[in-house]
Formats: sequence, structure tokens, C-alpha cells
Amino acid sequence: MRPLKDAQLGAFTFFASALPHDVCGSNGLPLTPNSIKILGRFQILKTITHPRLCQYVDISRGKHERLIVVAEHYARNLGDFRQEQRASPEKVLQVAYEVLEGLEFMNKHGLVHRALSVHNVLLDCKGHVKLAKFGLYHMTNHGADVDFPIGYPSYLAPEVIALGSFHPSDPSHDEAPLPSGPKTDVWSLGILLFELCAGRRLLQNIEISEKLKFILTLGCMDDIVTVLAEEHGCLETIKELPENVLELLRKCLTFLPSKRPTPADLLGDLVFNDISCHYPPFQKPVKLFSSSLRCAHLELPDDINDLCKDDDEDYLSERGIDEVYHLWCLAGGDLEKELTNKEIIQSKSPICTLPNFVLEDGESFGQCRDRSFLLDDTTVTLSLCQLRNRLKDVAGEAYYPLLEDEQSSLPQSNSSNELSATVTLPLIIRERDTEYQLIRIILFDRLLKAYPYKKNLVWKEARVDIPPLVRGLAWAALLGIEGDIQAKYDSIDKDTPIPTDRQIEVDIPRCHQYDELLSSPEGHIKFRRVLKAWVVSHLDLVYWQGLDSLCAPFLYLNFNNEALAYACMSAFIPKYLYNFFLKDNSHVIQEYLTVFSQMIAFHDPELSNHLNEIGFIPDLYAIPWFLTMFTHVFPLHKIFHLWDTLLLGNSSFPFCIGVAILQQLRDRLLANGFNECILLFSDLPEIDIERCVRESINLFCWTPKSATYRQHAQPPKVSADSGFGRTATYFSSDYQDMPRTDLSREPLVLCDLKAEVSPRISAEDLIDLCELSLTGPSKRNKGGKPKIVAVDIRNVEDFSRGHVSGSINVPFSSVFNSDGELVQCPASGALQNYRGRVIVIISHAVKSAAMFAAHLVKVNFSRVCILDGGISKLKPTGLLTVPSPQI
Repeated sequence: MRPLKDAQLGAFTFFASALPHDVCGSNGLPLTPNSIKILGRFQILKTITHPRLCQYVDISRGKHERLIVVAEHYARNLGDFRQEQRASPEKVLQVAYEVLEGLEFMNKHGLVHRALSVHNVLLDCKGHVKLAKFGLYHMTNHGADVDFPIGYPSYLAPEVIALGSFHPSDPSHDEAPLPSGPKTDVWSLGILLFELCAGRRLLQNIEISEKLKFILTLGCMDDIVTVLAEEHGCLETIKELPENVLELLRKCLTFLPSKRPTPADLLGDLVFNDISCHYPPFQKPVKLFSSSLRCAHLELPDDINDLCKDDDEDYLSERGIDEVYHLWCLAGGDLEKELTNKEIIQSKSPICTLPNFVLEDGESFGQCRDRSFLLDDTTVTLSLCQLRNRLKDVAGEAYYPLLEDEQSSLPQSNSSNELSATVTLPLIIRERDTEYQLIRIILFDRLLKAYPYKKNLVWKEARVDIPPLVRGLAWAALLGIEGDIQAKYDSIDKDTPIPTDRQIEVDIPRCHQYDELLSSPEGHIKFRRVLKAWVVSHLDLVYWQGLDSLCAPFLYLNFNNEALAYACMSAFIPKYLYNFFLKDNSHVIQEYLTVFSQMIAFHDPELSNHLNEIGFIPDLYAIPWFLTMFTHVFPLHKIFHLWDTLLLGNSSFPFCIGVAILQQLRDRLLANGFNECILLFSDLPEIDIERCVRESINLFCWTPKSATYRQHAQPPKVSADSGFGRTATYFSSDYQDMPRTDLSREPLVLCDLKAEVSPRISAEDLIDLCELSLTGPSKRNKGGKPKIVAVDIRNVEDFSRGHVSGSINVPFSSVFNSDGELVQCPASGALQNYRGRVIVIISHAVKSAAMFAAHLVKVNFSRVCILDGGISKLKPTGLLTVPSPQI
């Protein structure tokens, strides 16, 4: 969005038409409220950016179908100019040209103003035109979703007046009239220009019905301009106008639409030859993900000192309008309160809002229509004083951070200590801290503008947190989105019917419909297009229920950029859900659930033992978790915080999230049986997402890379470093992306994988872990002890011929007899002192190692795993230690 500069933030409100409560749609669901329809259509208006149009910022929905719109605003308008004096011909031509520029740009985007008036043509500090409320006609479905007409009678074109008023609930109308075209605004412009030239309002003291009759009778006149001048006593003034201005007025005030020019036609008219050269063509800003150069238009000033800012510079005004409004809300801004203070919103006692009452004799008494529900188009200016006061201690350097690796993300200022302390606070508090969010938004904005050159810094800062305002673009950067995504999306056929259409139509009305944006008809249309684009462009995959839930977070964050939502979804699925959407995905799902079971046993053996005893296996509850990456079970606001961290991890991180969720429910699960657990998961209790994320990271860092190896995961590829800090570097890289060697873990058939309670780790994992334990205290736990212990269960003779340095020997024969029966619990001996470490079981035969590990899990030893391939994998490395003979 454009910078705030000298603009203000303004808000206006109106009511959408109320729908009957007892009527359902053709699908059997309640009708979508008109306010939600308007909210969905409004979103595209936020992308319409032009120097002649006021920027739309936000819309909020209140009680009783009330809507409040926030947009760029200016105090001056054409009405003020007219009261001062009659406009000069030069000023009239300037206003006409600038209004036409805005109208033509709107027309290119399929929009018509339809509400032009002197109050909606604003003037900035330099006197240039800014059209306001140009989106009201579009967002209300050409006026069908509100109870008031769009436009002002004095300025409406004759063809609009001839149609009369229309409302869908009116039985006298069989069908809605055709929407107004661009030429209706040209007539309104003509009336505006005439008023500027005459210095007075037209039809000001005439009743509305008389106004309408008069405008319709103009069709019988040859020269409408002269008739209007005679009617309002300003004929001499109009006659004094230059011929080119008179000709412009006549062209605008052409009665028949077929003969009236469009805004584009008028812009090319000879009357503007001397003006058009002073207005360079508008260049649309280049988006982040496109094939165009984003910095091609940048130029250094002739004097480099022009870049230096004065001490009293208003840095906040250099930020985008959307940023300023976001910070205004964080600083305590309340739209309804602002409108209430200006008496635009009037609160009444409930007893005063009763429609009527009936006496015993049947006589009823009612009240007149509540005028507070009528349209008041007053725009209230939102004061930024509270926001500026909140940010007064932020140093100017904070608005222009240096993007260097060694540069702190929290610049020095009077409140730098406060900011440093804020980082340690819970995420929900940080997201509501005005000063902290300003710093983070500015930093991410600069990093994203330098993407992909500063991709590593985006990853680094995302590990701290991601500001909600830039989350959509930040996720795209973390997923590695690049190139001309719009061209690729446009090339996909999203219109031809396919067999999946029916299932998509059924799923969309059930997907996160508590959210006003996604439940709007516009949201459903976008949902359908993005999902269909994914299905059509992935011919080897199919649509499974749950794909809609995966799409929801990306669509919500990129509602006005379907191409980016599709690109993010297409990058996310192969990373975390590779081959989950095959037509026959049973082998992929079963392998995933088996690895998840091993992760539960690895991190929480007591819980694993209980769930296995009652038969509550992951197949009964975890498939929706992983198939939708938890979007089916959590609301969007929790998914945002969860995925902020998920996108920093590799494909094994979802296992840790699943275990963390179970651990939050641990006490209830351990205390209940099968039936109670089923009921518990049918309506999942409240989950503390911040705690879940924190514990997931800890579990992730304790999990060896190869422990979560899956042969059906995404094939190896080169990926960016992803981790949660230097101490977690080893655990953060994806094992699937590592080159295969003789020491790598071998794939297992599903039946063998299911037979083992504990996960396997590769020989290279064991070697790296042993080396890490010797590199210093940063690789050790808080007690200073190594995080790993190797338990060699071969007999004493084999152990003495060569073993892993530092390993302990607990012969299998001392624990199990030849029939595989337990004779002595190893936990009662030497292993008792190693609880809490990663325990790697080493043997000749993996089967005996699996038995040994299973028993350790049975007696609640955590972090137990098996060396894949046994000791034979380590013999060729020369790393085995042979003890020195004793003298």
C-alpha cells in the first residue's frame, strides 16, 4: 500500500439489508448475511491503488448488520472549493482530467463509482483529486444488499433515475436491472464541473421528486448546459466560459448514454492536450513474486543529502496506510467508539427499540422507522494522537534498520530495554505490543523487499516471531516461492468441469465457516478456484477431504492473491505431505502413523504403553491431524502460530507437534479407558498452542534425524538451512535431504516397521551424536552429561573385540534366556543412571536389539532407539575401540 503521507484515516458506516431468519438456501444451509457478502466483495478494493483514488484499508462487521469501512481520507473536498469562489477554467479542466484518470482506472478493474458528488471528490494538500467511496457500488452488489440507493439524486444520470429504486425483496420487480456502466459517472462529472463553473449547487432547494422530473425532462432539450444555466440564474457566468470548457460540459451532459463518451474517450479528447503532458502514465507497483524487476524505477537523487532526514521528520507518515491502521488498532483504536463519539452510531435502551405493542382491545401502537438505520455518509477522521504518543520514544533509526547479519533486529532507542524484554514475553502479548510490532513490521518489510537475496535473514527473524500483518508474504518466503506465480496460475484451466467439482462444492461450506471472510460467497469462489487449480495441475494426485482445510490458512492470508495462495499450497504439500494425496495412499498413511507411534514411545513411553494397552492407536485419531497438518482440529488463529514454527522445521516436525498435543492431554489419557479417550478426541479440549510449540521444539531437538526416516517421504533435494538455533542445527536438517551412504538407514517393509516399538537410527547418526557429545558444553544437557549413551548388548567376548567408545555392555543373554523370556530387568542395573539420555541399543542382530528396546520402553525408559544394521555397519569405519590388554 501507498505511504500515509499527508492523508488521514477516515471511517464511515452503513447497514446491510437484513435477511429473514427462517429461510434457507438451495443447499439447506442458512442464507449468508448480506453484511458477510459485502465484507467478501470489499477485499478486492484494498488492492485498487491509484494516485486519484482513496485507498481502502479495512472493513469490520458489527451488530445488526452494521459495517464500518476504513479508508484514506482528506479534510478538503470540492464542496469547500465551490464555497470559496467560482473555479477558474484551468482548475475545472484539472479537476476534470484527474477525476477521469481515477474513473478510467476503476473501469479497467470492472468498477463504476455511481456515487460521485462534491463530498466524494476530495483534495489533498497539493489540491489534487482523490475519489472517495468509489467502492460502495461494487461492495453492495450494485446496491442490492442495502436498503438505500447508491448515489445522490442531483448527480445521478437520467438512465439511472429512469430505472427507479430496486430491492431484491420487492415483489414488484421480477429481476434486477442491469448494473450501471462507466457512462453514468460521466454525467455525474458533468454536474460537478457545472457546479464548479457556476459556483453554486444545482437543484438545491427543490424537492427530490421535482429534481427527478426536471432531470428527465432534459431529454427534450437540445442544449442541456444552457437550460441548467437558465434554471439556476447563472447563464451569463456560463457563457463567459472558454469554448473548450463549454464543449467538455456538453459532452459530459449528453442525455442519451449511447452518445455520451466514456471516461477513457474523454481522456483522449483534444480539450486536455495542454494538461495531459503534465501527468505521466500511472505505473502499477510490481508485486514481490513476479517476473518484473522490483527496483527498476529506483533512482538516487542528484544531491545525496536529500536522503538525510531532519530531526523533526514524521517517520510514521512514511509507513503504509495499512501499517498505520494496524498500529492504530494495537494502540487502543476503536472504530465503534470513534463513530459513537461523533454521534454517527447512537446506542439506545432496549425498551426503546421495541417495534410495537398491542393493547387489550387490539389497538396497536408502533414507532416510526429508526432513523439511525438510515444511511449517514459522514466520514469520521480517526485521530492518530494516541498512536503517535505511544511511539514517541521510538528512535528514527528504527524506521530504517540496516540489514546486516550482525545487526540487531532491535535498534537502539530510549525504549530498547523494553523491546529486549518484550521478546521474552508470550507471543500473544508481543503481537499486541504497538512499539514491538512497529519494529518487527518495518524489519520484515525491508527483508521481504530484499527477498530472495536476504532469505537467510528472513529465516533468522522468523525464528523470533512473525508479525501478523506480513505473515502471508513471510510464509511464502519460508516456503521458497519465487518466479512469476501469476502467469503460472493463469495458465491453469480452472473453469472446465471435472469429477472433483461435486466434492469440492460439498466441502467448502463446512471449512472454517466461523470465519467471516472464508464464509463469504467471494471466499467460496476463491476456495473453489485455488483447490481446482491444485487438482488440475497435479494429475498424479487426487482430491482427498482435508485438502480444503490445508488451503484455508493460505487463502485467508492471501485472499486477494489467489496465485500466491496456490503457490504456497503447492510448495507446502510436497514438503510435509508428500504422496498423501495419491489415489491409494494407505501405505503412505500407515508408514506415517507407525513412525508417529514410535515417536510417542521414544518421548513418552508411559503414555505409549497405556494407549497400546487400551487399543487407542493413532489410526483412530491422528489421521485428520496429519492429513490436514492440524488445520481440521484447530481454528485459524491457532494454526497461524503453529505453522509459524512448523514452516521452520522439516518434514518430521509434525510428529513432535502430535506428541506435544498428547502430552498436554496426558493426565486425562492416562486416567481413562478406550471409550473415554474416543469421546475426548471427538471434541478436542482446549490446547495451549504456545506451550505446544515450545514443547514441540524441545522434542524436535531431542529426536535424532534418522529416527523419523520414511521411505515414502519426499526424495532428496537441496533445501535452505532450517533450525531453531545453533544448538538445534543437527536436528533441524531433514534426513531425507542428506546424501545416501553406506552408513545411512535402510528402508523397512511396513510389517517389519510395525513390529518394532522403538525407532531405528543410522550409523552416521550415532557417529555424529557421539562426536557432538565431545565438542563442548553447548552440546550437553544442563547437567553437563552427554545426551547419548550407547548400550552394546553383545556378549562380553564380542564387546571386547571392538565397540563404540564410551558404550556400556549389557549382554542380551544376561537379560533374556534362549527362549526370549525376561530373566533380569536391565533397568535395575547400570542403565538406571542413564534415564533421560538418548539410549542407542547396539547388537549383532536387530531383532534382539528390538526386543531389548521394547523391554526398556515397557519399564518406561524414554528416548530408546536401535542402531540400524547393528554393529556390522560400524566395523568398516574403523571407529570401534579395542580395549588395551591388562598387564
